[in-house]
Amino acid sequence: MMDSDYPSFENPLYSELKYFCKKVQEAYKELKEDLTPYRDDRYYRLAPMRLYTLSKRHFVLVFIVFFICFGLTVFIGIAGPKIIDASTSSGSTLLMPNSSLKTGSFHLLSRPLSTYNQQLWLTCLIQLDQANGVNIGREFDMNVEIKGVMQDASVMHINNDVHHKKRSLHCGSKCEEIIVVHLGYLNYTQYQINVSFQKLEDLKYNIKEVNFTWKFYNSAFSQVEIWFRFVFVVITFMVTCLFAHSLRKFSMRDWGIEQKWMSILLPLLLLYNDPFFPLSFLVNSWFPGMLDDLFQSMFLCALLLFWLCVYHGIRVQGERKCMTFYMPKFFIVGLLWLSAVTLGIWQTVNELHDPTYQYKVDTGNFQGMKIFFMVVASLYILYLIFLIVRACSELKNMPYVGKAFHCALVSYILFNSSWIRCIFS
Repeated sequence: MMDSDYPSFENPLYSELKYFCKKVQEAYKELKEDLTPYRDDRYYRLAPMRLYTLSKRHFVLVFIVFFICFGLTVFIGIAGPKIIDASTSSGSTLLMPNSSLKTGSFHLLSRPLSTYNQQLWLTCLIQLDQANGVNIGREFDMNVEIKGVMQDASVMHINNDVHHKKRSLHCGSKCEEIIVVHLGYLNYTQYQINVSFQKLEDLKYNIKEVNFTWKFYNSAFSQVEIWFRFVFVVITFMVTCLFAHSLRKFSMRDWGIEQKWMSILLPLLLLYNDPFFPLSFLVNSWFPGMLDDLFQSMFLCALLLFWLCVYHGIRVQGERKCMTFYMPKFFIVGLLWLSAVTLGIWQTVNELHDPTYQYKVDTGNFQGMKIFFMVVASLYILYLIFLIVRACSELKNMPYVGKAFHCALVSYILFNSSWIRCIFS
């Protein structure tokens, strides 16, 4: 009150000091606002992103180029060699002396194989002499003996025993195909397999034929796959180097959440394309295949975690604490990754000890693991939908976020549509 009523009596030195302190306080507030990334102002201070300066025409053009490249790869896949080669033999020509189609034994010899064939399946299809429309369900035992033929024509027993498995015969208009053997990698140039049945002798209907089918990867497809993976590994490596080069002038503290995640996703994409894939053709081992599965699961789960963080990060523009922001997302996605890796390791280890192993038939716990995976996946989807809905409410206050939001949403829709198509195909 005294300062306003009696300005002439104020000490000039005191006025200058007060004015200086006021300017220092204003400068401190401006500096604090510049260093604190609140709301949409952060997009003017962080490392620039080309995405935020794209016009609608350029935005549409990016996705048109993407679909053209995607369509080109699909066309190459359709016009290229077949993925799976198959050869079928009639069981009546494979019967051992004094045997019948209801019991066997059937003696089968595969064609010469190489590492380019990657994997081997043997299936059987039983044809019954039955009236159309009659449904048949029957449990029976299958005995399988597996031998490997070396390059010097010597024969080696695999696991040194006969595998006894319970299988189900389901027939409607035609019987379902039964997987006899699956070999995840090929350790021999040829395979001899003896198959016999039990508990089918009293079957009401006669067996007209038992067709055995060998299935393996086409050698030409394996060579195309090697080149495809090599090209994508090189492209991903070049993009990763260009991305790192473009951000070399900026401190990591100035990177946006999208740029930080791209620095994680690009190296994982490089592993997803698997630069070690040719090892599976040079080494007769289960390890390269397991490594490929591990890299794929890591990249896909990192992508799921990226969507959660990006949509939640639209609303949380300040400091993102580890416990409240990242830990719930790591927990949900970590359960998905753990269940997927567990199922893969479980199947691989069991198939190494028993090539006749089938997780859908021989493991009661598989259904429990599958239900657990679906529950966690449903929880993830609900959480993501919640974050997307909440992020939509913030878009009107953040004009620069809209393009990033729509870009992430379109990528999420494309990923899910391809994933659902793979499940039901």
